[in-house]
Amino acid sequence: MEFRIADTFTTSLARLNAQEQKAAKTTAFDLQLDPSRPGLNFHRIDKSKDPNFWSIRVNADIRIIVHKTASSFLLCYVDHHDEAYGWAARRRIEAHPRTGAIQIVEVRERVEEIAPGLPFVFAEAPTAKYGAAPANFIFQSLSEDDLARIGVPTDWVSDVRGATEDRYFEIAGHLPGEAAEALLEYAATGMLPGMARDVAASIPFRLPTQIPPAAVAESYLLDDDLAEIVPRRERIPSRVPTPADGFAHPDSLRRFRTIENTEDLERALAAPWETWSVFLHPSQRAVVEKDFSGPSRAAGSAGTGKTVVALHRAARLAAAHAEARILLTTFSQPLANLLRRKLDVLIGKDSSVVPRVTVTPYQGVAEELYQLAFGHRPHVATDDVVRATLLRVAEELTVTEFTARFLISEWTNVVDAWQIGSAEAYAAVPRLGRKNRMGPKQRARLWPAFEAARTSLNKRGVKTWAQIFAEVTAHYVERDRKPFTHIVVDEAQDLGVPELRLLAAIAPAGPNALFFAGDLGQRIFQQPFSWKTLGVDVRGRSQVLKVNYRTSHQIRRTADRLLPKVVRDVDGLEEERYGTVSVFNGPEPIVAIYPTVDAEAEAVAKWIGETVAAGILPSEIGIFVRTTAELPRARTAIRASEHEVVELYEHDNGPVAGISVGTMHLGKGLEFKAVAVMACDDEVLPLQERLEAVADEVDLDDVYDTERQLLYVACTRARDRLVVTGVAPASEYLSDLRV
Repeated sequence: MEFRIADTFTTSLARLNAQEQKAAKTTAFDLQLDPSRPGLNFHRIDKSKDPNFWSIRVNADIRIIVHKTASSFLLCYVDHHDEAYGWAARRRIEAHPRTGAIQIVEVRERVEEIAPGLPFVFAEAPTAKYGAAPANFIFQSLSEDDLARIGVPTDWVSDVRGATEDRYFEIAGHLPGEAAEALLEYAATGMLPGMARDVAASIPFRLPTQIPPAAVAESYLLDDDLAEIVPRRERIPSRVPTPADGFAHPDSLRRFRTIENTEDLERALAAPWETWSVFLHPSQRAVVEKDFSGPSRAAGSAGTGKTVVALHRAARLAAAHAEARILLTTFSQPLANLLRRKLDVLIGKDSSVVPRVTVTPYQGVAEELYQLAFGHRPHVATDDVVRATLLRVAEELTVTEFTARFLISEWTNVVDAWQIGSAEAYAAVPRLGRKNRMGPKQRARLWPAFEAARTSLNKRGVKTWAQIFAEVTAHYVERDRKPFTHIVVDEAQDLGVPELRLLAAIAPAGPNALFFAGDLGQRIFQQPFSWKTLGVDVRGRSQVLKVNYRTSHQIRRTADRLLPKVVRDVDGLEEERYGTVSVFNGPEPIVAIYPTVDAEAEAVAKWIGETVAAGILPSEIGIFVRTTAELPRARTAIRASEHEVVELYEHDNGPVAGISVGTMHLGKGLEFKAVAVMACDDEVLPLQERLEAVADEVDLDDVYDTERQLLYVACTRARDRLVVTGVAPASEYLSDLRV
């Protein structure tokens, strides 16, 4: 007897209160252990369109909806009695007649139920009834056959063909995910998924997610450089072969999970949102499974699943090679902790794969390898010590014509980052994009201060992190035996020069050794530099993810207004941000400006109350501000809502029970169902002290860019709900969000 759980069950379970969830989980365990147990109280749902829907009594009011056949049980939904029965009455479970994927299909009876105000729905193709369809019908060029190929249920074909852009999102929530996403991609790009741009016009439908069996394999060519499926023949088979078991179809695997034992069920029910957050969508699978001849990169805007791809790629490499030693790394300890928790969810804590995957931040890698190489841990110079040393030696040498900000910037981004060791090397180093040309006399004047600072730090027995990275790099760069066979990097846009040099040195030569996942639009820590100069060239092996699985259409559209449509790196590699689509709909973000700090706090407190009342747990809410100086405003709003304040710290240890609050930088890589970004005031965003302390002409551009990107990062931590607030006169960026 197969036992499965649907994503609709975990989603509905998360909306119940803690006591109701506990009771529902107990009943689910009882069902798995002994389906014949009398206390389960099976009751057939007579009004359902599917005769296999049954209810199970949890308590006086809560019911679990199961789909029961002679060979399987499927947990489908859980809710209060009337709502649970109503859900089952409007749905059926079936294999799509064209794709073969198992779908939970919402029965369409009256258009008023799904899109009030829509004047009519085509009973047949628009072109057949009216000739040329009106331009605002966005799917008018797709035939019923096209829609069937991408998994649109028969009930909904007419609605989709008659959808305008405004009405589509009201329909999308009633469609299976693969169909909604394919239509969104078509609306954004004019192509259905899998189409090469130059052949899209001749292939008006979605190609299968996986390469077809050998019987039709000659019809397709997988292009190694484009990572696209392109037709070899003009004619493509009229019917895509489907798996014998519809639950094994890639589109089914995103919705249904087979449960082998009670441990599997416990993991699936323990943290439903986190459990499903590591699920690999078929459109991401190609990047995970593709072999690359050299360093490669997965790019994409916030929410497109780069971290999920990184996790699955690390797990796949570890599982495929018994002797593999995988490094999964990122820029901070909290993010490394989060990656470890998600990896545990993905592969299980007891998996034999776990010991072969090291999850640690860049500095953790450097520290451990330093100890292995030199027999002791390094003594690290803090930022305060480095700053004080630089300013002291500059004063002693009367190098006073340069600001403190400039000295520190030049040391951090040029001298220390590139480990320049002599006046000659400093005189010859390119400015690396810094517009201040720094003539020979200025460099000669500065070098003694930098040299004296390094000598002073060495005498104290302390090293900068850049120096530690450089010494470990030098130790491993010429060695054939490397500490890792594969390295997977998350949030790679915030790699610095020392970190990238180290990763290149400890990775072996050969395929699949280095894989990076990141978004240039979320760079908030490092100045840009050339990867190619350091021997890491991802050109031709860079994949851009285009489907947003985490953030609602409304939040993504709002946040995207902060950034340009194309972002370029120093090596000229472009990341196109247009064409990205979200897979679900949600409330419009709120962007509000208040006359006083008290009025802002009162409004955010009210928003928190409404959000919790809508079924979102306090632990699923995050509040972010620009700096620690604005944290009291966030704490005031949380306390006014009568919820617990949980501070986000650099060394995060796991999930929390209250509402998380922290600076925008600490939100990097985190996810919440609801987010408030507060205190977006004038002179706070962009931060006035950063503007006033600009040391180099290029720094001014970089300040504006990274401040915008920082707000983008904060806003895109939200999945379903977003509010952005400030006090008049507010940040200039809010006007962009409100367009």
